[in-house]
Parts: sequence; structure tokens; C-alpha cells
Amino acid sequence: MTSLLQIDGVTVRFGGVTALDDVSFAVKDGELLGLIGPNGAGKTTLLRAVTGVVTPDAGSIGLAGKDITRLPTHIRVRLGLGLSQQLVRPFKSMTVLENVALAAGHARSLFPLAALLARSRAAERETALKYLDLVGIADVAEGQPANLPLGTLKRLEVARALALEPRLLLLDEPLAGLNHVEAARMADTIAALNMGGLTVILIEHNLSEVLRVCSRLVVLDNGRCIGEGEPRAVMADARVRAAYLGAESDHAAA
Repeated sequence: MTSLLQIDGVTVRFGGVTALDDVSFAVKDGELLGLIGPNGAGKTTLLRAVTGVVTPDAGSIGLAGKDITRLPTHIRVRLGLGLSQQLVRPFKSMTVLENVALAAGHARSLFPLAALLARSRAAERETALKYLDLVGIADVAEGQPANLPLGTLKRLEVARALALEPRLLLLDEPLAGLNHVEAARMADTIAALNMGGLTVILIEHNLSEVLRVCSRLVVLDNGRCIGEGEPRAVMADARVRAAYLGAESDHAAA
């Protein structure tokens, strides 16, 4: 497998705090990679650097062989980057279907609202239904987000990201707030998306599900990469174990 995402020596500083310190790793095309670490490890900062919210002070980020280090977020999306955020914020005035159709219309216009208001939205609605079915919530397509439970909203967020038709999907704690059964089902959905050919980076604190579905792990601690490789071997590493056992004392780097 070739590398789809390449992180080379990425360093991010906020004032006198180094949030990321010379972080390097690659994500292979077709891989389901778990990005983990205790609170304050730098995961969120790395996510923001990949999506373009934060510009690294040093290092580079490549997507599909193209340097995206200083490209704006919307260009990264057009190059194949998708993000499902931890905090789900759908448009409450729209139905579930309309929320996903809005994302599906991104290719029609640089302006999402113009895409939504276009005279013919049949193609976008068809695409939206496809992705709602893929994540298992097509039955609530005409429902209002305000009336839906968290587990369904999490799937809606994933469907919106999929509607952008990304090559690489970043999932920011998609299992957070879910009970054991819901978390397992969501992890199964993520694994199925990956089996369908989508490259996924899963940022998650639910280690049991991460270990169950991810083929490889990258571990951050205090802004540095301290482990990378096969999940069980990585979790057996003394540095990784120490990072998790001492998580309560970590300072916030993310």
C-alpha cells in the first residue's frame, strides 16, 4: 500500500508551549489507523494541522502526494479530506436528509448554500440517501436532528463527511458519549467503511474498540510520537503504558 497521508516533522507551538514536537508518520491507502494518546497528548492539534485550522511552525503534511501544509481547508476537502467531528452540530432547521444533501452538493458550487438552493437537488438527495443507508440511519431521513438520540446524530455526522466523497476520513472520537452497545455498533460501521476501501484515521479514547477494529496504531504523548505499529505490540510498550498510567498529570497540549 502507498502512503495517502504523510506527516513529516510537524511541530506546532502556541506561545511557549510546544503542542506537537517533530511528529512524523504515514497513513497507507486503505488503512484503518488508530490515533490515540492520553488527554493533552496533541491529538486535537494534529487533527487541526491536517485539516488546515492550524499551520505548523515546522514540518510538512502531504495528501496523495501533494503538499497541503499551507492550503486552506476547503482545498484540502476538494483533494479528498473528510472530517467527522466529535461535537455534532447539524443544521436543526433541516431534515437529516437535507443535512447530508447539503454536504453532497459541495461539488456543484464553492458556496454550499447555493448548492442547497439549486433548482434540481435530486442527485444530492440520492447521494444523501445512499450514505444514510451506509451508516444505518436511512429510516430517519425525514426526521429532525433535534429529535434524535446521540448515537443517531453521530452517524449523521459520519454520513455528512462521507457525502464529501473523501479519500481519507478523519473521525474525531465518534464513540464518545455512546454506551457499550452503541460504541461497538459504531466501530463495526467504521470497520465496514474501511473494508469498502475508505482510508480512515480514528481518533478515540475507547481503547477496547480501537484495538478491535484498527490494524495499526500511532500513539502521541505530550506532543511527541511514542509508539507506532501493530496494536497489541504498541499497547505492550513500556512508554505507552506509562503514558496512560500517568495521564492524569499530563498538561494540556491539545
